[in-house]
Amino acid sequence: MAGLIIQPRARLFHGHDWVYSTEVLKTFGDPQDGELVSLKDGRDRMLGTAIYNSRSQIIARRFSRQRQDLDLDFFKRRLQIAMEYRRRHGLAERLGRLIWSESDGLPGVVVDRYEDDFVLQTLTLAMDKRKHLLVQALVDAFQPRSIIERNDTPIRKAEGMELVCGVLHGEDPGSGTITTDGLKFEVNLLTGQKTGFYLDQLSNYRSVARHAKGRSVLDCFTNQGAFALSCAKAGAKDVTAVDISAGAVELAQKNALANGLAVRAVEANVFDFLHEREKAEATYDLIVLDPPSFTKSKGKISDALRGYKEIHLRSLKLLKPDGLLATFCCSHHMTHDLFMGVINEAAVDAKKTLRLMETYSQGLDHPIISTIPESGYLRGFLFELVPGR
Repeated sequence: MAGLIIQPRARLFHGHDWVYSTEVLKTFGDPQDGELVSLKDGRDRMLGTAIYNSRSQIIARRFSRQRQDLDLDFFKRRLQIAMEYRRRHGLAERLGRLIWSESDGLPGVVVDRYEDDFVLQTLTLAMDKRKHLLVQALVDAFQPRSIIERNDTPIRKAEGMELVCGVLHGEDPGSGTITTDGLKFEVNLLTGQKTGFYLDQLSNYRSVARHAKGRSVLDCFTNQGAFALSCAKAGAKDVTAVDISAGAVELAQKNALANGLAVRAVEANVFDFLHEREKAEATYDLIVLDPPSFTKSKGKISDALRGYKEIHLRSLKLLKPDGLLATFCCSHHMTHDLFMGVINEAAVDAKKTLRLMETYSQGLDHPIISTIPESGYLRGFLFELVPGR
């Protein structure tokens, strides 16, 4: 097997599984893109087996500390370990993330389950070349009605791959309905956001909604309306949901009607909407901010910080005394300290004082590896506005 000799101070020696091109001392053999390489230190000691791609900034991703092949049995074993972890922690088996990339020992592989339909993403070249084995492992374990390929995320371009969507097994299920916490949502696995629904927020919908009873709620960047519907179901006095996408607004309203809930869905740019509501001197008891990622790269953090500061500044001006702000960020580049810092800057400019009530993260079916910070990308806070300050 061809391989790489790793620099002594590389992150691999600190528990990470990624190797950047700048961390390679030298290569041996003839490493081929999309194939396996062995990783060794300068003393020829084995560090593990990785997938290789010279076209990626992350030139190698370790998936085992031993010598290991990527065959059908390997994928079945990793799938079984992932299933056992989720069952052990009482995670929903019919709706949720089954495989989360490095966190489940399959770099670049994402598998989401929607009842009897599965969605597969292969975001690294080596795993993409072996997706037929992944499909076979899923079919053998679950006998799914369908397996949908959602390889339309731009991250594939960094691996030199095309964007593609389609059906890998069974037939396209089209639009269907999922149920979570007693709420029904329409999803389309081929065309919906992410893999059809924001599964990483499932527990957070419930957590935020606990504070909604009797309150006036504004849900910004609502998408399918999950936060809005959860708050309405929990007894909110009134709920307004805002999104720039006409399709999202239509779907949120449709979901509200299907659940017999009263939600006012508004098609608008959230930044403009908040500004207009401020001029109208409107106020809310609970505001939810769950925007799409403002940055996909470390180099654009400054732009993202400006965007985050503006929506927080405008939102804080709309909160009633004792009002609540639930806010989320879904980029691993936006660290806990950066996100908290920009919120504090907005509070200072708005002349408001915030009391931290709760901290949120992605669900346990999106496990976080302590030595791989990139595996933890979703963070959120619930703040209470301190009156009289």
